[in-house]
Amino acid sequence: MSEAKLEVRKMYTVVEETCADGERVLDKHHRKAAAAAVFKNPFAGKYQEDLSLLYRWSEELGVVLTQRAVAALGIGPEKVESYGKAAIVGENGELEHCAALMHPALGKPMRANVGGGKAIIPSAKKLGYPGASIDVPLHFKNAAFVRSHFDAIEVRVPDAPRANELVLIVAVTESGRPWARVGGLTVDEAKGEDGLR
Repeated sequence: MSEAKLEVRKMYTVVEETCADGERVLDKHHRKAAAAAVFKNPFAGKYQEDLSLLYRWSEELGVVLTQRAVAALGIGPEKVESYGKAAIVGENGELEHCAALMHPALGKPMRANVGGGKAIIPSAKKLGYPGASIDVPLHFKNAAFVRSHFDAIEVRVPDAPRANELVLIVAVTESGRPWARVGGLTVDEAKGEDGLR
């Protein structure tokens, strides 16, 4: 039996630009971007022990999605400050299909296309239906303890996932939250050696 081929139905990119927060207008707008791929789930409706096919697909999609998200911000990869990832599986799939896309292999292509990144890439997964939204968690790419960058971006593809589909999402930012002031490690203080501080 031949191996299934990646069948992408749709690519979707969104940019969120915050111009004001609370009572104050920002001098520099804060921008987040996310790129999503909608594709056929080869394991929908059946149990499959070996999910390594999804690992390989995530490496391929990780390059494309990360490059699309960074390009949507109009910055170079080295200017990316935060990152995150998420996946939604349609009703005929399993949460483990999302895990297979995000955890074993997606980090390498993401880091390669955002100028590095020592910190763990935060993630979220869920079973959903067409138009389901997901909050993609974000944090500073080099040090997970930088509180100013604890954030999220909501992503929703209007007609996905269908029952036999998966949606893989990569998100990036060029800054932390507006008016961050809850203390903790700052970007300037972060050493970026161990992924934590």
